[in-house]
Amino acid sequence: MKTKMRAMVLHRCGEPLELVWKPVPDPGPGQVLVEVEACGVCRTDQHIADGELPEPPQLPLVLGHEVVGRVAALGEGVEDFAVGQRVCIPWLGATCGSCWYCTHDQENLCDSPTFTGYTRDGGYAEFSVADAQFCFALPPQLDPVHAAPLVCAGLIGFRSYRFVGEQAQRLGFYGFGASAHILAQLAVAQGREVYAFVRPGDEEGRRFALELGCVWAGSSDALPPHPLDAAIIFAPVGALVPAALRAVRKGGVVVCGGIHMSPIPSFPYQDLWHERVIRSVANLTRRDGTEFFKAIENVPIRTHVETYPLEKANEALDALRRGQLKGAAVLVIS
Repeated sequence: MKTKMRAMVLHRCGEPLELVWKPVPDPGPGQVLVEVEACGVCRTDQHIADGELPEPPQLPLVLGHEVVGRVAALGEGVEDFAVGQRVCIPWLGATCGSCWYCTHDQENLCDSPTFTGYTRDGGYAEFSVADAQFCFALPPQLDPVHAAPLVCAGLIGFRSYRFVGEQAQRLGFYGFGASAHILAQLAVAQGREVYAFVRPGDEEGRRFALELGCVWAGSSDALPPHPLDAAIIFAPVGALVPAALRAVRKGGVVVCGGIHMSPIPSFPYQDLWHERVIRSVANLTRRDGTEFFKAIENVPIRTHVETYPLEKANEALDALRRGQLKGAAVLVIS
């Protein structure tokens, strides 16, 4: 096996990633070494690279937490995986297992978590190490490039989707990118009406949403033709919160699905009144992953991807910043 690997490394927030050669890491007890086949480029990666989140505790850092690959080596005590098996490595890399949140089925809010591609090296590299307990097995026939966006855009989108409630029939998705285009397909398959909100003037994005089965697609500053039961905001734009509140019915729910959002402007209490709810979503639990992959077993989810070689990671991040992606960007590693 190789002893050196290529990796795109963040040395300082606000500066481009640099292609470097690094030693291939060894898996410790309870860990797996994964040879990375593909890694999605997530909005959170962009926030980290641009310094919009608290600075990573250790730099240099390898970004990437939508990791798909095959197990290359097993650490001591790992029995649930085999060498050669296809797995994915998500954002939640490990938890303490003992804080109040971990012991009350809220491990996504752990007091001492580890995050892939943020507090430990991630998947913008040829190999990545992960805790086996926080990886998910994937079918061997699954295309790794199209599977990569499912690992975060799908998982976090699914956690957001769960919070709209089972009775919500009319759903609004603000920001029709990686997460929204996956969850829209699931919602349509489940018989719900999806209303897509895109950037003003984004005709291509509007057509894309309609192609995926949305019943309406329009500008993010417009009101839908019918009041919504719930809305999920995937775009990191605080001004969309009062816009979504005005779009939902009495008792409606607005879910903020991102890890970062620009400041939310003030709005009249009347827009929140009548028991409307605003809530955020943080990270994910392993149960979210299990239930998401089960939910899409019989749904033909088509992830729309734009691929980049590993060394073009900066170009993928730039495309994401500018809103030029149709679907999701994925780095093809091996």
